[in-house]
Amino acid sequence: MCFLQNLSLPEVLVETEKRGLPFDRLLTTPEQDNWVYSDGASTSCVAFILEMYKEAGLFDPIASSIQVTEFTIKDAYTLKFFENNSSRLPAWCNNGDDVKLPYCQIKGKYRMDLPDYNTMDPYPHMNERCPTLPPDYYRPENC
Repeated sequence: MCFLQNLSLPEVLVETEKRGLPFDRLLTTPEQDNWVYSDGASTSCVAFILEMYKEAGLFDPIASSIQVTEFTIKDAYTLKFFENNSSRLPAWCNNGDDVKLPYCQIKGKYRMDLPDYNTMDPYPHMNERCPTLPPDYYRPENC
């Protein structure tokens, strides 16, 4: 939406109204990974990691239809990218823990709970239409 470049919020509201674009639709427009803002490129920690996964080919052959800026932390750990055979995890992984996790928690006093870990195959336009709010980040299927 380059027509909104260098506009203040009031100017954005006026311009989108002129173009017949409701403000709520503007707010739900999926962010594109290649957008550069007035202060430069911007990304969250999880988007940075997922961009590395994307560049490494983990999203192939659908990488061009994935916008990692639309992913939450939960979306990242639910992706089916991780080892699913716990016998192949390093021996030290769950050593001394009475609960065997399906992943290695390297550090920390408290155990991480990652619901739905490693359960979701990526699909085109993933997360671009997901209504989600913390802390549960409930998402309808294939949103």
